[in-house]
Amino acid sequence: MSPIEAELTRIVRANSGQILSALIKTTQDFSLAQDALQDAIAQALTQWADDGVPKNGGAWLYTSARRRAIDRIRKEQRHHADTTQQILTDLLDDQPDIAEWEQDIPDERLRLIFTCCHPALNMDAQVALTLRTLGGLSVREIARAFLASETTIGQRITRAKQKIKSAKIPYEIPEQEDIQARRDGVLKTIYLIFNESYTAYEGQSLTREDLANEAIRLGAILQKLDPNPETSGLLCLMRLTHARRAARQDADGNFVPLEKQDRTLWDHDEISDAHAQLLTTFTKGQFGPFQIQAAISALHCLAESWQETDWQQIYALYGALAAYDPSPIIQLNQAVALANMGGLNKALEQLNTLAAELAHYQPFYAARADILSRTGQEKLAQNDYDKAIELSQNQVEKRFLFQMKSALAASLKKNK
Repeated sequence: MSPIEAELTRIVRANSGQILSALIKTTQDFSLAQDALQDAIAQALTQWADDGVPKNGGAWLYTSARRRAIDRIRKEQRHHADTTQQILTDLLDDQPDIAEWEQDIPDERLRLIFTCCHPALNMDAQVALTLRTLGGLSVREIARAFLASETTIGQRITRAKQKIKSAKIPYEIPEQEDIQARRDGVLKTIYLIFNESYTAYEGQSLTREDLANEAIRLGAILQKLDPNPETSGLLCLMRLTHARRAARQDADGNFVPLEKQDRTLWDHDEISDAHAQLLTTFTKGQFGPFQIQAAISALHCLAESWQETDWQQIYALYGALAAYDPSPIIQLNQAVALANMGGLNKALEQLNTLAAELAHYQPFYAARADILSRTGQEKLAQNDYDKAIELSQNQVEKRFLFQMKSALAASLKKNK
């Protein structure tokens, strides 16, 4: 990749969401806006090689893309319709009075976020469309991140855009009375993107860092455009979690559980900054599940060691979280906290009540295997490790679970 291509890639990633949101506001057409931006990027590749990178590359791309949108409307001879004529008029009226590389790009990203995450679209479509338009990721990048084919991701995006058009989903920020419910959907979409990066369900790696960074960037954009305690809570949660990423695998690529991680590898500046943001958020007094999860993550991050972790407070926070979401996964995490407080038998009783609901959930068997081994029930623990290994699709996690089972078997053999 040439220096010009590398710089153009950086500028596109940083500005595409704002450029597309401004174009979509005027054209009301996702495909037209994206095609116009692609035309502008192609033009930049050749023109910047001769003229150099402009001072404001994002504004240059916006101006070029707007002109390309005008050209496309005219060439398709649709401008005779009243609505299309109005679009042309709006685009033509939006001519800069100053040099194109100095103009500002209208910021309509908040409208775009709420449109991409409209409840009429299914969650897969919301994620793909959000990453494509706001994140500026290519179809290939999205497909690679979610381990899907480019065809599948392309079809999701196409269907989402068609749904927006056919259902006449308005390109707007919801009314105040609807914004809370719609915001929750946006936050869930961003968190799903982050979780996909962090769990890396399949493959040879535990973290897809580019996807994690993109989720954090989207969270920061939303918090800037629509400040809200829960949005801030989600942003803090993602930052605190991501700050520990360097310690999750050793030099040989093996998974390192939290209790054995080298905490000097954590990004403590990021942890300190995110924790300060979280404390400021708490002063608003408007608590919610993302803030509680961020508080749990902060307790892990701030502990000097695994042994000094405040498990009692973590247990209480999971209880508070269960009031918002009484899911079996929350109860599983609370049981693990109870076990780490010393209540192994009680924790095991709680886990056993969740067995039916979590029968196909790999972390359930991994957690129960650990607690069974700590209560001296090694054979039962081996059975649960087998089930966890069977359910795991990530090769790094699978290898770790196999190592835990092998160590347990070796211990049993030694003690015979």
